[in-house]
Amino acid sequence: MSQPDVLFDPVVLANEKSDYESSGYQTTTESLSSSVNEYIFENDRRYHTYFGADKNLMPTDEREQDRLDLHHEIMLGLLDGKQHTAPVDSPQRVLDIGTGTGIWAIYAAELYPGAEVIGTDVSPIQPAWVPSNCKFEIDDAEKEWTYKQIELLRFDPHSEPSTIHHYMAFGNEGRLPLHETRWYVALDELGMTVYSDDNTMGSGFDKYIKLLVKGLTDMGRPQATGKMLKDRLEKAGFIDVVRLKNIGAMVMLQSDPGIETYGMAVFTRSMGIEVAEAAELCKNAWNDVHNKNYHMYSMFHVAYGRRPE
Repeated sequence: MSQPDVLFDPVVLANEKSDYESSGYQTTTESLSSSVNEYIFENDRRYHTYFGADKNLMPTDEREQDRLDLHHEIMLGLLDGKQHTAPVDSPQRVLDIGTGTGIWAIYAAELYPGAEVIGTDVSPIQPAWVPSNCKFEIDDAEKEWTYKQIELLRFDPHSEPSTIHHYMAFGNEGRLPLHETRWYVALDELGMTVYSDDNTMGSGFDKYIKLLVKGLTDMGRPQATGKMLKDRLEKAGFIDVVRLKNIGAMVMLQSDPGIETYGMAVFTRSMGIEVAEAAELCKNAWNDVHNKNYHMYSMFHVAYGRRPE
């Protein structure tokens, strides 16, 4: 399949008074240029391409940004309103990898006013006006890591493994030198195994999920499990690793854009499925999710570990 032409999305900064100050953007490898705003239109969605079209298979347009903010609110509900579950009271340096719209980093900066909070992502979709102790950087977490003395690291790659070669950065692979983390790493991930306690699994959604998992696995991006998160932290040398399981209910309230968000690029780019067939897969899955006769849910996995003194 031929790639669409690369276009450029200009960064527009609001010029209005605020208690927040403009963070600007930084990149760990080169100064910010217009190329960081490269994107393509595909399947009527906008995808970011600065680090390559296949780096992040999820769109970055306004529909996706709204979905990410809704996802954040759902996760807060699952965590009883907490930003994270790691037992950290007053960290001085906080790093949010896969920050998305930056909503978690902004709330963390307000929660910890004495901390420096850094949010990183491959796409510059974060707001320009943020708390003075918060900043965003355009960075690829799979490349050399430059962050030092992080006391709380949160890793939430938009809760779907298509955004990173799923935690292969941890452990012996060494892409993320977690020895630079002084206190805690928190991993949050939405599981892609779907359950139904009364055997009312919709066939359309079941087919969609199985194809999505296969496509991502073939790309080297397997779905998360609580055991995987725990094993990765322990392999990287963390202790007191806590794994929270079965705390998540069905989060497909965000499914209107979410099913298409997760599936279209994987189906059409990785698996070679024609656009019309991929769209039909997403439509059937969407119909099943909205069918009140089907009672399906998935798990939200959380794990955190402490770096030994």
